[in-house]
Parts: sequence; structure tokens; C-alpha cells
Amino acid sequence: MAHYPTSDGRAAWRASVLTLFPEMFPGPLGVSLVGQALQAGVWSLTPHQIRDFGLGRHWQVDDTPAGGGAGMVLRADVLGAALDAAGAQNPDSPLIYLSPRGQPFDQTMAKELAAGPGVILLAGRFEGIDERVIAGRGLREVSIGDYVLSGGELAAMVLIDACVRLLPGVLGAAESLAHESFEGGLLEYPQYTRPREWEGRSIPDVLLSGDHQAIAAWRKAEAQRITAERRPDLVAKPDRD
Repeated sequence: MAHYPTSDGRAAWRASVLTLFPEMFPGPLGVSLVGQALQAGVWSLTPHQIRDFGLGRHWQVDDTPAGGGAGMVLRADVLGAALDAAGAQNPDSPLIYLSPRGQPFDQTMAKELAAGPGVILLAGRFEGIDERVIAGRGLREVSIGDYVLSGGELAAMVLIDACVRLLPGVLGAAESLAHESFEGGLLEYPQYTRPREWEGRSIPDVLLSGDHQAIAAWRKAEAQRITAERRPDLVAKPDRD
């Protein structure tokens, strides 16, 4: 896939996904603002079929786990070849394996990855992948949450979406990003719109007061309250304003 320059001359952010199910892509990444940015060439998406690097006439990609056990494990030699091919196309992009045992994915990591040239994502299946390919290719293990999915494809979509929406021009107004959850270490304050009254519930008066200082103070207080109630682990982090 061609990597188009953006309007300001920057190279497009590149996402490559190694998967046994490339037909899952772009999926939700092809709609709304992220999809529009894909069509506009702000970012590119290249799914790589792992089975293209399979062995024998059946294109084998997995084998039984050493030491016994249930399920199958994706082979190191197959994945190594697939990663090398993807890396040759995008040599500066980090190699990431979506894994429930990986480093938790958060907004800080999304910003870090969005600021780079792109990502090469390995979406595992079955019982996982041979440990040797993680060490041999320096894969960074990343988890989107404390649960197990059928494969890494949905996790790859989550990571890509979180990064692409941070790219310049994708969302339009930079102010929208500044007030989202996890910015400044807080969850987002409540939002309201018309009608003023709905089923006996009213928009807080302060939001209709026109007093921007009072509105800002209310929003900060509400963000702090919600964060303390729902994510006390965030409140406990250092360097909080």
C-alpha cells in the first residue's frame, strides 16, 4: 500500500497487522472520522496474512505445545518470517504483540505510538505464540485489558483507533482531545445538551450561567469526584494537579 504524505508534508502514519484473518480489516476502522482519515491518506492500514508464510502444502502455521498441553501454538519460524517481511516495509515501526499478559495499553502509550511512524501489530490466536519469537524479534507485549479474547485482531483495532484519532486533523478541534478522559489523569466530567429538562432531570444551572470560570471550576470538581469514585487508582498516581 502506498504511504501518502499528509497536507503538511508528514508521512502517513502506518499500521500493519499480522493476522490469520485479514478479512476482519478495516472493519470499524473504515468508518466515521478514522475511516475518513484512512481514505484521505492520513494513515494507512496493511493486513498481512500469516498463513502466507506457512509451511508445507497445507501452509501450516502452528504446532502442539512443547511439554504437552491443550491447544496449538503459533510457530516461531513462521512468525519470524512474517514479522521480517512486515518490518522490511516499515523498518522504523515498533513491533507489538497483543497479549493479555502485556503492558497495559493506556492513553500515554497511545500518544507515544501516535507520535511515531506507525506500528506493526501481531494478532495471535490459539494458545499464543512461541516465546522465542518474542525475544528474537524484540516484540513489545501490550494488553488492552484483563480479559482474554479469541484473538488479537480486536485488540489491534482498539490500539489503532486510539492512536489514529490523535493524529493531527483527524478529530478537527484539538480542544476536543484536551478535555477527554485520562487527560490530566482524570476521567471526563459529565456532558449535557438540549433539552434543558428531560424526564424531570435538569441541566446543572452553572452550565447555563455563562460564567466560564464557574463552569471550568465545576467541570474540574466533577472530574475529580468521578475519578475518585470510579478509578481511585488514578487518584493515587503521583504528579496530579
